Amino acid sequence: MKGISYRGNWICFDRYALQALEPAWITSRQIEAKRRTMTRNVCHGGKIWVRIFPNKLIRERPTETRMGSGKGSPEYWVAIIKPDKILYEMSGVAEHIAKKAISIVA
Repeated sequence: MKGISYRGNWICFDRYALQALEPAWITSRQIEAKRRTMTRNVCHGGKIWVRIFPNKLIRERPTETRMGSGKGSPEYWVAIIKPDKILYEMSGVAEHIAKKAISIVA
């Protein structure tokens, strides 16, 4: 995967955000787990924005199947992450709480 993310990164809702440094695929389960972790660490006091959405379907075929016979069944969804993409943002919390929550999620 090449390039840097340019869309939507200059608009930031508040001061605290988690930004990607490397390209990656993040599954929908990982996104939800990180969101729950951030919510628990801010003690339901602040506002959290999830700026990524899993919109790529990954299909997998069973092992030891012969060639042909079409695609495999849908397994999971991923979000394509490029460098400099803002993943999560939060507001309405103290700085030390926000740093702690973001460091746990990172």
